[in-house]
Amino acid sequence: MSLNKVLLIGNVGKDPEVRHLEGGAAVATITVATNERYKDRTSGEVRENTEWHTVVAWRQLADLAENYIRKGTQIYVEGSLRTRNYEANGVKRYVTEILADSIQLLGRREGGQGQMPQGGAYDPANAGRGPQPAPQPAPRPAPQPAVTPDPIEDDGSDDLPF
Repeated sequence: MSLNKVLLIGNVGKDPEVRHLEGGAAVATITVATNERYKDRTSGEVRENTEWHTVVAWRQLADLAENYIRKGTQIYVEGSLRTRNYEANGVKRYVTEILADSIQLLGRREGGQGQMPQGGAYDPANAGRGPQPAPQPAPRPAPQPAVTPDPIEDDGSDDLPF
């Protein structure tokens, strides 16, 4: 058994680069930064390490990126690692990317065009069905008055057979 799963929460470093292929499919490349803070044991200073990730989103996720994701947007990404190689100037290069399965927008989006999807998430199961009504909270039952039980008198005997 094996598992290839990536979960990221980070900030977008620059506006997504979106391309539309000949067949009509869209592909977006999103640069995401994650930060790790730790305290240096020797100096006691708080240090920060930033890791940059390349996220590749296809089709509807690419459309989501094109319409709603901008530099600085905080996003949650679920996906898997993919390593590909290519040759440039006779040198073989390797690139490791995250192939996005789902993307969720976190926080509030400032300005821009269009409205963010309800809840900030893209659900592939509802793709193409248009806006869905927001779920309504269940009605709360009316509060019941507090009831105090009658005191139980203990005569020392019980009905238990043991």
